[in-house]
Amino acid sequence: MMFRIERDVLAEAVAWTARSLPARPSVPVLAGMRLEVTEEQRLKLSGFDYEVSAEVTLELHTGEPGVVLVSGKLLAEITRALPAQPVDLVVDGAKAVVTCGSARFTLLTMPVEDYPSLPAMPPAAGRVGSDVFASAVGQVAVAAGRDDTLPMLTGVRMEIEGDVVTLAATDRYRLAVRELKWQPGQPDFSAVAMIPGKTLADTAKALGATGAEVEIALSSAGGTGEGMIGFSSAGRRTTTRLLDPEFPKYRSLLPTEFSARAELSTGPFVEAVKRVALVAERNTPVRLAFRNGEVVLEAGSGDEAQAVEVLPVDYDGEEMNIAFNHQFLLEGLGAIDSDVARLQMTTSTKPAILTGGKPVEDDGGAPDYRYLIMPIRLSG
Repeated sequence: MMFRIERDVLAEAVAWTARSLPARPSVPVLAGMRLEVTEEQRLKLSGFDYEVSAEVTLELHTGEPGVVLVSGKLLAEITRALPAQPVDLVVDGAKAVVTCGSARFTLLTMPVEDYPSLPAMPPAAGRVGSDVFASAVGQVAVAAGRDDTLPMLTGVRMEIEGDVVTLAATDRYRLAVRELKWQPGQPDFSAVAMIPGKTLADTAKALGATGAEVEIALSSAGGTGEGMIGFSSAGRRTTTRLLDPEFPKYRSLLPTEFSARAELSTGPFVEAVKRVALVAERNTPVRLAFRNGEVVLEAGSGDEAQAVEVLPVDYDGEEMNIAFNHQFLLEGLGAIDSDVARLQMTTSTKPAILTGGKPVEDDGGAPDYRYLIMPIRLSG
């Protein structure tokens, strides 16, 4: 087996495939990256750890068919460091030789016959713009839990009804919900999937850079390929196992009536929260006191360091004192993708909703992105 390819094309493909490789593989071959040159002069790079698979297909001008398995992380480091010249890879017995300009690397090969077969993609369900998909997933994934002892909270729930996809994630302290339009293969398609949050975020971000549409492959209820979801775009495809579909009934958590509304410029609000939070201990809140025309941000108390900052605000409602985990508040502000942040509140102890100040609304309906954040109860 041998092939020649441009360095940048190879390095990008190897880096993308290497994302799915396990840091601590259960068996040594799972640290490998499989490279195959097909009879059609295509190079396929693939990785699989029994949970997530990734595969890239590239067109070749020069190649001899064959298959080789080499250390994926090492190949990624080598290709990233190569000079900007064509790369040759030749398999010689139990070794693979990579040559680029005057640089030459010899890699030991791994037994290809021990490498698991990549799972087949589920049926194609529909398409969505890669940039829209990447943005939507990024907005929701910030609220997914990181505690593996509660696996259902580490995922992003995807609900599909016709041409609407709803993404939701929660870690019990905040909840993010985003609705977006897509192009289903069948107008009455419906499905529900719980996707590992980190895997989905990494995949959406990587595919968002392709500039092409993302095809989502997912079986409808009871269909073949159940328990797995696939994404493909511009010669790249990835699959991941789904989590248990159990998830909180989150729609009932979203308040629909509020007693107060505040609108602030997002940038200055973010900077002020960051400054005030410098004196906040890890689990102590940033306090917000809303009154007509201004909001006072405070952190720290008693014998500790303290910080106070005042911002102008467009405020409608009775005066209110409310407190939030500053990291959760900052992540929500970073996710709304708007120059104006709208915070809608009921009382100082009930969930608040953070949205963009001028949300995309259909017929006066709900904004397409909502970030619910639980306040921290203030003592006294």
